[in-house]
Amino acid sequence: MPLLDPENWQSHNLAGGEYAVTEPATGDPLGTVTLASAEDVTAAAGAARAAQAEWARAPHFVRAAVLRKAGDLFAAHADELRDWIVRESGSIPGKADFELHVAAQECYEAAALASRPAGHVLPSEAARLSYTRRIPVGVVGVISPFNAPLILSIRSVAPALALGNGVLLKPDPRTAVCGGLALAAVFAEAGLPEGLLHVLPGGPEAGQALVADPQVPVISFTGSTAAGRAVGEAAGRHLKRVHLELGGNSALIVLEDADIDAVISTAAWGSFFHQGQICMTTGRHLVHASLYEEYIERLAAKADSLAVGDPHREQVHLGPIIDDAQLAKIHGLVESSTARGAKLAAGGTHDRLFYRPTVLAGVDDSTPAYAEEVFGPVAPVRSFSTVDEAAALASDGPYGLSLGIVTRDTARGLDLAERVPTGIVHINDQTVNDEAVAPFGGIAASGTGARFGGEANLEAFTDLRWTTVRGDVAGYPF
Repeated sequence: MPLLDPENWQSHNLAGGEYAVTEPATGDPLGTVTLASAEDVTAAAGAARAAQAEWARAPHFVRAAVLRKAGDLFAAHADELRDWIVRESGSIPGKADFELHVAAQECYEAAALASRPAGHVLPSEAARLSYTRRIPVGVVGVISPFNAPLILSIRSVAPALALGNGVLLKPDPRTAVCGGLALAAVFAEAGLPEGLLHVLPGGPEAGQALVADPQVPVISFTGSTAAGRAVGEAAGRHLKRVHLELGGNSALIVLEDADIDAVISTAAWGSFFHQGQICMTTGRHLVHASLYEEYIERLAAKADSLAVGDPHREQVHLGPIIDDAQLAKIHGLVESSTARGAKLAAGGTHDRLFYRPTVLAGVDDSTPAYAEEVFGPVAPVRSFSTVDEAAALASDGPYGLSLGIVTRDTARGLDLAERVPTGIVHINDQTVNDEAVAPFGGIAASGTGARFGGEANLEAFTDLRWTTVRGDVAGYPF
C-alpha cells in the first residue's frame, strides 16, 4: 500500500488555499496540497504544545523506538519516496537515494539522543544536591527549503521529536510532499502520537506567523541569507532562539601539487551536483596559475560531456532547475558576468528548465557569478600565484560555509584551512558533504554556526535547567 496518497493531501484543517504540486522536468501536475494560513499556524502550535507535555514524559525508550521505526520506514518505502524526490524536486535518482539514506541515519542518530546523559551533578557550597538537566523546549518550528527537501526537514524534525518536543514543519510549497507530507506519513506509521508533528506548507505569511507565535520558542530555519536575516530579526524581537543555516559561496582551492586527473571529477561534482542548487555548492574554483589553463579546458570538457534532462525518464547527470524564477536568476548572473568580461568556456544555455553546466574563466571580484551565490550549475574559475593569495581570496566575501582544498600534502592543506574562516573544511574533497553524525553549519552570512548533528542537536532543541534538592527547608537570617 502506498505511503503517500494524493487524494488525502487537501487537508480540511488548513485554510490557506490550494497549491498545485508540479514536476519541474515536464510542468505536469503531481497533485494538489492545501496551504496553511497564519491562523492555522496558531492552532497547530496550540495542539502541539498540548500533546508535547505527555510526549516529554514518555520513557526515553518509547521515543527512541518511534525514531528507529521511522528510520526503517524510509528504507522500506524507498522506491516510492525516491520517485517523489526525483519528480517533485528535479533530483537525479542517486541524489534521491542519498537523501533517503541520510534521512534514515538522522532518525537512528536521533533515537540515540533520547537516552543521552542529560545533565551534570554540580558541586555546591550548601548541603544540597545540585545538578543540571536538559529539558525539551516545548515546540520547535522548522522552516525548510526546496533543494534537499527531505534532508533539510528531517535533520531538525527527528532530533527535536526524540528530545521530547512537538514540531511545526513548514516546507517550501514547491516540495511540500517530499519535504513535508512524506515525513508526516512516515512518523504516523512509526507510531508517533497524534498532535506532535504538524506539516504546514505555506508561503511568507505562514512563516512569519510561525516565527511570531509565542507558543514556539525555537525556530530552525534553512534557506537564503536574505530570508534568514528577516527570520533572525523577527525572532530577536520575540526573544526567540533561532538556528540559521543559510547561503554560501564556497571555495575549492587547487594547489600546484594537485593531481589534475583526479581533481576534475571532484570539481565538477562540487559545482554541478543537483544543478548547483545546494548551499555548499562549489561557487568559486581557485586554481594555482600553473594549472589554470589546463583546469579550465578539462573542466569545460567535463561539463560538455554531462547529460542534462528529465531524471524520471532518462539517465542523466543533471535534472531541471526548480522553477522559472530560479532559472532567470542563474542565467541573469551568467549573462551579466560575460558582459563584464568573463569568458564562457562551457554551457551558458538552457532548454526550458534544463540549464547546461557552465564554466566561466577570466573572473575577478567584479564578476557577478563569482562574487554572489548563484545556486545553479555554474563554476567560475580564478587563478592565484601564492598560498597567501589563495587564503585571501577564499576568505574574501560575506559567507563562511564550506571549503575544499586539493593537495598531495595534507599537512599543508590543514595549515591553509586554518587561515580561512569557515564552518566546514574538506581536504582532498569538494565542498558538498553531509553526514548525520557530523555537526553542520556556517559562520558569518552562512548562518549561526553548527546547529545540526550530535551534541549540537542537544543544545539546539533543549533548555538547560539547574535544580537543587535539600533534605530540610533552608533557613535564612530573616
